[in-house]
Amino acid sequence: MSDGPETAAPNTADAPPPEAGAPPVEPGASSSINLTNLAYRSVAHMIQARRLRGGDIIVEARLAGVLGISRTPLREALQRLEGEGLVRKTANRSFVVRKVDLQEYLESLKVREVLEPEAAALAVGRISSASFRAVRRELVALINATAYHTEAHWASDDNVHRLFSQACGNQVLSNTIEALRVTTRLFEINRLADRLGPDSEEHMAILDALEAADPALARRAVRNHIRSLTRYSTKLLL
Repeated sequence: MSDGPETAAPNTADAPPPEAGAPPVEPGASSSINLTNLAYRSVAHMIQARRLRGGDIIVEARLAGVLGISRTPLREALQRLEGEGLVRKTANRSFVVRKVDLQEYLESLKVREVLEPEAAALAVGRISSASFRAVRRELVALINATAYHTEAHWASDDNVHRLFSQACGNQVLSNTIEALRVTTRLFEINRLADRLGPDSEEHMAILDALEAADPALARRAVRNHIRSLTRYSTKLLL
């Protein structure tokens, strides 16, 4: 996964409006469940796209106005995001985007280095050919794109890792890996494009090993990838 060192200090107390491409919230939706789901998708997108950064306080009244909804579905969406580890509640009951520091990031990568190779080995023989083709096609398109797109990079990264973590046959292991990936994803980087080459090569090696049905090779490919992330992050700080 393309995670890297925090370079931006916590900033605003107000949430910026969603950027182009964010899932829209439909003001006319009659179902509160739909409004909650749409608010959840919009806020999650804003966090993942760095429109809301670690340490930013979410001003509910303003954000609800930006999204065109009442505060009730927004609060329900924020509670869901809290359960997933993307936001946290402060002492005064307001929500703040979770901030991951260097120590937590590196410690999380170390745990991922233990768990994800095992998940990859367990997933051998459990992944369909159609799934392999879809993830590989997406990765090749990312490599061949004429312009770099951060969101396409993140999407491909997610799909490669979920390909084996969700097929490992152990739901606890899969859920734990997903939670750790939330943590490392929140650690911000301003040179993500620099990881496109290494990530693509390492992700392709993972796909090749999984498709070859070689547990030892899959375990090694995933371990090498996560160790590469750790070395890259450490190097940026020197």
